[in-house]
Amino acid sequence: MSLLSTSDRTSNHKPALALFAAFGAAWVFLLVTLGAFTTSIGAGMAFPDWPLSNGSLNPKGWLDNLAMFAEHSHRLSAGIMSTVTIILAVWLWRTESRRWLRRLAIFAVALVLAQALVGGLRVLFDHLQVEMVNTSLGRLFAMLHACLAQLFACTLIAIAVSCTRGWIKGGPSVGDGVRRAGVICCNLLFLQLAIAAVMRHSFAGLAIPTFPFSTPEGGLLPAIWSFPVTIHFAHRVMAAVLAGALLWFAVRIYLDRHASLGLRLGASALVTLLALQIFLGAKIIWTYRSAEMTTGHVLISAFTLAAAFWLTWVAHRDEIEAKFTA
Repeated sequence: MSLLSTSDRTSNHKPALALFAAFGAAWVFLLVTLGAFTTSIGAGMAFPDWPLSNGSLNPKGWLDNLAMFAEHSHRLSAGIMSTVTIILAVWLWRTESRRWLRRLAIFAVALVLAQALVGGLRVLFDHLQVEMVNTSLGRLFAMLHACLAQLFACTLIAIAVSCTRGWIKGGPSVGDGVRRAGVICCNLLFLQLAIAAVMRHSFAGLAIPTFPFSTPEGGLLPAIWSFPVTIHFAHRVMAAVLAGALLWFAVRIYLDRHASLGLRLGASALVTLLALQIFLGAKIIWTYRSAEMTTGHVLISAFTLAAAFWLTWVAHRDEIEAKFTA
């Protein structure tokens, strides 16, 4: 028997809960931005300790030093994110009758705590070198940290969308083609983000210093191969694959007669984000990896995944409700 009362649990729309869930989903992008900026300026080890910063919750001088400000702001925003996620889970557990949604909220709590732990291990084990991959154990945890951030963002988006009036009310269901295209695009995006995390934390962002070609002479393939060059080139190849896949996904939505105006607008936003992401990727090379362009590229990649995942999640609405509510 649950320790919490179930008498008031319903699946009805709860405006305050929906707003709070949306706030949590929005806050995660601030966290991603701060994390991306911290990595872009090389401030991930501004403090050698964790969970405190130089042994304090309010380290001396952190407001005056850019590296310290970036890293400590990231840690503070992560603490707020953890608190928001826990409150959201408790709120859902007490008021939401859909068991699958309550369990998804618990999964979000597990993810945010795991993310905090992995972030801490990134700091604590940075001094240990892994010769096999020529990087530190801390940076391997940083790669995992970046990937978990995207999974966590999608989880919060799923919760927030599932609390909206439109989700609860339901509507005409899109075709299988839209759903399949969405799943494929989300998988490709996760793969690309994993490649990007390895590239960033392997210092391979400028391993190929020219764009759109791979050599100054206009060659499509790099003249010399190494691990940094290979992972950078893989990122470019995946970008081309994703461009085609996301455009295909958007077209499938446009052509589906059951697609709502919201889905069509979302598809348009997805195409816009794709174009912006390609532009920022080029600017990273042309500006020799400026912190502003690199941070923007990471943030827009998170928005692109969020848009694709949102469209896919909404497209699967009837299937999710039927499968997990039955």
